[in-house]
Amino acid sequence: MTTPLDAIDSHLEPNPLQELNGAEKVPDPCTMVIFGASGDLTKRKLIPAIFDIARQGLLPPGFSIVGTARSPMRNEDFRTYLHEAMREFGHLQPSEEGRWETFARNLHYITMDMKGKDDAARLRDQLHAIDSAGGGNSNFLFYLATPPGLYAPIVKYLGSSGIQVPRRPAGWVRIIIEKPFGTDLDSARALNAEVLSVFREEQVYRIDHYLGKETVQNVLVFRFANGIFEPIWNRNYVDHIQITAAETIGVENRGGYYEGAGAMRDMIQNHMLQLLTLTAMEPPVLFDAQQVRDEKHKVFEAIRPILPEDVHLYSVRGQYIAGTIGGKSVPGYRAEPRVSPTSVTETFVALKFFVDNWRWADVPFYVRSGKRLPKRATEIAVQFKKTPHHLFKKLRHDSLDYNSIVIRVQPDEGISLRFSSKIPGGLMRMRPVTMDFRYGSLFGGHLTDAYTRLIHDCMLGDATLYARGDSVETAWALITPIHEGWETNACSVVYEYPAGTWGPEQADAMMRADGRKWRLP
Repeated sequence: MTTPLDAIDSHLEPNPLQELNGAEKVPDPCTMVIFGASGDLTKRKLIPAIFDIARQGLLPPGFSIVGTARSPMRNEDFRTYLHEAMREFGHLQPSEEGRWETFARNLHYITMDMKGKDDAARLRDQLHAIDSAGGGNSNFLFYLATPPGLYAPIVKYLGSSGIQVPRRPAGWVRIIIEKPFGTDLDSARALNAEVLSVFREEQVYRIDHYLGKETVQNVLVFRFANGIFEPIWNRNYVDHIQITAAETIGVENRGGYYEGAGAMRDMIQNHMLQLLTLTAMEPPVLFDAQQVRDEKHKVFEAIRPILPEDVHLYSVRGQYIAGTIGGKSVPGYRAEPRVSPTSVTETFVALKFFVDNWRWADVPFYVRSGKRLPKRATEIAVQFKKTPHHLFKKLRHDSLDYNSIVIRVQPDEGISLRFSSKIPGGLMRMRPVTMDFRYGSLFGGHLTDAYTRLIHDCMLGDATLYARGDSVETAWALITPIHEGWETNACSVVYEYPAGTWGPEQADAMMRADGRKWRLP
């Protein structure tokens, strides 16, 4: 049952949490609508992120949230539900209860199933009522925190209401869409067409939370704000690049989803390819959304396609079997809930890509991601070529090593530089040493959550860290032929690997064939 807005808090107070914060900007007043407001994403990520924006004094006066879902709830039920979520997931301190009370006054809930124009009209009327009360200033942000199958119906629903069009010339309407954005090239194109039939591209924000991580953003600063690194960031000096996303967890309670996704759709098509483009892109002329995303898109276009008949040469896929993680026995993938006992879904994938442009010609980009690996780690490792002349070749061979730069995305966010140094003493002996920078040690405190940064950016209209529609389609154009090859190429099989190991041995063999090896994060 829907609780009329005027029956509860039709009076919207200015938010006293709002404080100007130096370099950060306070967005225009707006109303945020969360579809799927009773789900896990809302309580675990979205509300804690938005409240964190409030903690920083960066929410505009009169900011409101309207949650919608099929679950029947009154406004007070919704506020209580989110209050409990904040205690569990948002680190809400007893000293912040007053701040939460102020924040919660502008939380509203509408029960609806989005099946007809009547529901659309009701939502539109509720938003206009908030706007007329002085809260939203005709600016609306829609967040699709629902299963992917509801994206297109919700977009149609919004189009039928007409609320995708700003009410005032100075107003704005934006929509955030969660991954996965499609399941292959055809579905991505169809979803893009559906979304763009209602919204303009500049209104659409396709979120990838990896891009909101501080260390990922620092890739751009590290490369383009330091004159000592960018000149050697190319094929003349770089031997190869490894991008790893390792997880110790299995599929947990997501077996039904994972069976239709696998590691390729779940991690490679979005997170890992985004990291690759940031690592490989050219310097933009200006640091703004269009320029940065233009340069990233050029990398997507330059990645050499892996043809179906060649998948066994450039990819290795695996599936974990029973093993040990952290001293505890864990089941194999096929024994997980809602997983087929004959499943061939990959839980590990390793790929070799090439970026066919002037900067990166013939430099391999090795990308791997897997579940039930020995350590949780996401990193970008740039391995440099050895010196052209081995001046110290009479020394033990194993004392000579690659120079490398490793950007750790998670955990222990930071950057390390590895090089050779002489061991003190009368003999000429040397060994690799590492200079290490850690965010936590230098800056202290906790890093801003990715969702906090990305939602705030969307409120400001900054799409720099969001995926663009044409790039999403280009990424799927790279991944879809690999899936086709896995289905049709008899040379491509799913290899088993025990939980707690670094994937199937065949992934190591792929590296050995190139005279290289995976580094241990």
